[in-house]
Amino acid sequence: MFTGIVEELGRISAITLAADSSSARVTVAGPLVTGDAAHGDSIAVDGVCLTVVALAEGTFTAELMAETLARTTAGTWAVDTPVNLERSVTPATRLGGHIVQGHVDGVGHVIARKAHDGYDDVTIAVPADLGRFIAPKGAIAVDGISLTVVDVTDVPAESGASGVAHTAVTLGIIPETRAATTMGRREPGDPVNIEVDVMAKYVERLATAAAARVPHHESKESGPR
Repeated sequence: MFTGIVEELGRISAITLAADSSSARVTVAGPLVTGDAAHGDSIAVDGVCLTVVALAEGTFTAELMAETLARTTAGTWAVDTPVNLERSVTPATRLGGHIVQGHVDGVGHVIARKAHDGYDDVTIAVPADLGRFIAPKGAIAVDGISLTVVDVTDVPAESGASGVAHTAVTLGIIPETRAATTMGRREPGDPVNIEVDVMAKYVERLATAAAARVPHHESKESGPR
């Protein structure tokens, strides 16, 4: 589990794809996060929870399954790609962001960026099936960064430039976030990992299960008279 507060801007130092492209082995440079890391520890890389399988001076190595390559931006990583790094939380960690699992729900794309005095507005197109979990002033993790949602707009397929239904999520990026994370480099067209608030997913699951238990014959007129 993580908080979405990036500790270090690292980089991919090596990546090897399996012969059948079904998996990969990646080495990440991050002197801070590897300072007290051990074999089996979890480190979030651009919001993807990875398990340390080897350590060297200032680097750690992890293995990527086909599911990870398909559902996250890990499939686009190359040597020298900058990545956000965060170690897993401890019981004494301050929860400065929100509860982040490191389980990426999908990939979005930056569609707009506008600079203001003191902050940037960044708008991301999120897959429509994830839009229902996102609310204004709620939390979202983008490439592992805990961010507060400024605005949310559902865009039907016929209205979107891409012709694909999506949810446009606008975020305010302060100078500290620009400097300390990859959000300072993100431009329109760039893919980003999206993890929605896990609490929203649990609420929907519980509501769906509760609705399924209500008999179809019940109506407002049923019950004691």
